[in-house]
Amino acid sequence: MFKRLKERWNVDSDLQLIVIFVVFSISGSGALVIRKLVFHWLDYSPDWPFWLSAIVYVLTIVPAYQIMLILFGTLLGQFTFFWNFEKKLLRRFGIKID
Repeated sequence: MFKRLKERWNVDSDLQLIVIFVVFSISGSGALVIRKLVFHWLDYSPDWPFWLSAIVYVLTIVPAYQIMLILFGTLLGQFTFFWNFEKKLLRRFGIKID
């Protein structure tokens, strides 16, 4: 399984793959912390309609996660991998960055 990921992501070493996994996990945890802060700042309560909670959740989590991937990826020496990862993701949404 790891061999296939290394080939798919064009990763050279096991250490680089581990660093990439660490960046994904730190970014996910960090995005949840940001969501908690934003919901606190907006004075969220369970009385909010589901649709409003869902919109705020998505508008908070998605950008926070993407920014943290780039930030932590850069700090751990994997900027190129995560920048290419982001460009590929944005292309799927019809946004072209080069």
